[in-house]
Amino acid sequence: MSVRIEPSILTADFANLEAEVGRIATADAVHVDVMDNNFVPNLTFGPRMVERLQAVSPIPLDVHLMISDADRWAVGYAELGVMSVTFHVEAATDPVGVARAIRAAGSRAGVAVKPGTDLAPYLENLAEFDQLLVMTVEPGFGGQGFMTGMLKKVADARAAIDAAGVDVWLQVDGGISLETIERAAAAGADTFVAGSAVYGADDLDAAIAGLRAAAERVHRH
Repeated sequence: MSVRIEPSILTADFANLEAEVGRIATADAVHVDVMDNNFVPNLTFGPRMVERLQAVSPIPLDVHLMISDADRWAVGYAELGVMSVTFHVEAATDPVGVARAIRAAGSRAGVAVKPGTDLAPYLENLAEFDQLLVMTVEPGFGGQGFMTGMLKKVADARAAIDAAGVDVWLQVDGGISLETIERAAAAGADTFVAGSAVYGADDLDAAIAGLRAAAERVHRH
């Protein structure tokens, strides 16, 4: 099982984003949180900022949409050429249709669930998605503590992915650090979003390598 580390630029210096993404070139992707101050009580940036990041980033962009009306807006982000677009099932009336539109536009299609959302209804359509994101904090703000109660949801998702025999990345986002990544990896996650654990470190490359090594160590055993 491959391990992917994706630093979140939510904790980066917004005034120097080109330089900030350059500092994480050893990561697998840049995790870009798009918030609309409607679906979540925070406002970050929209398609024009993502388009500029796509133009200057040395590694692929994994866009996480924390916005309302994903049916209308999600495909536009895929059309910018990013690696993947993840939308929340709580913000979509037709998750499968949205995922198909994202794929048709050339991006990987991801679906995310909040901590309080039942995962079961979406496990029946795993083949329609390329990534499943289990939030391990309430979406909206960085720096929150890891919700250990979500580990069972991660494990249930891993069991369903394995049983279906599909190539779906299992991502966790929220409170990921050296202390929590091992538990998330043991539950079956393979793709990890880390904010302050990377951007708060003195040596970003070392922080990325440390997180990767910790998750890989769990998977090997």
